[in-house]
Amino acid sequence: MKEHLGVLISEEEVSARIAEMAATLDQEYAGKTVHLIGILKGSVFFLCELAKRMTVPVTLDFMSVSSYGDGTSSSGIVKLNKDLDESIEDKHVIVVEDILDSGRTLSYLIQVLKGRNPKSLRVITLLDKPERRVIPVDLYMTGFEVPDRFVVGYGLDCAQKYRNLPYIGVIEQ
Repeated sequence: MKEHLGVLISEEEVSARIAEMAATLDQEYAGKTVHLIGILKGSVFFLCELAKRMTVPVTLDFMSVSSYGDGTSSSGIVKLNKDLDESIEDKHVIVVEDILDSGRTLSYLIQVLKGRNPKSLRVITLLDKPERRVIPVDLYMTGFEVPDRFVVGYGLDCAQKYRNLPYIGVIEQ
């Protein structure tokens, strides 16, 4: 059965919000270098667009994690599949995530990264689904708050499909 997609957040809205986020980060980190950590695979589109719009010096690294469960829900057990390539000690670190829902994986990552002694550590996400939160996560910045629906596009996928959509779509039933 083919999914039917609707547009939840347009390409123009996504682009404008990312530009606003970049401008805020430029003001906050003026005179500093920012180390962006993208959480693979979903954050890649957001991270690249954000970094392109920032004017302060930016360095990049990536992590990949998975949480095991029945396929539709997390068990809370997080596995680190790809660790950072560089130390983050004494760096201004921003974790860049595509979407925050339960908070389990991001909470785990924050604890791991805090133990590596960054100068500062903040978390930003393109999308936030607060209705699904199980573990609180302190977000520095959110692009959009979205309802508890299955969203795709701009890095978010459904069985690896739709990541490349230039907007945030919703799979209609």
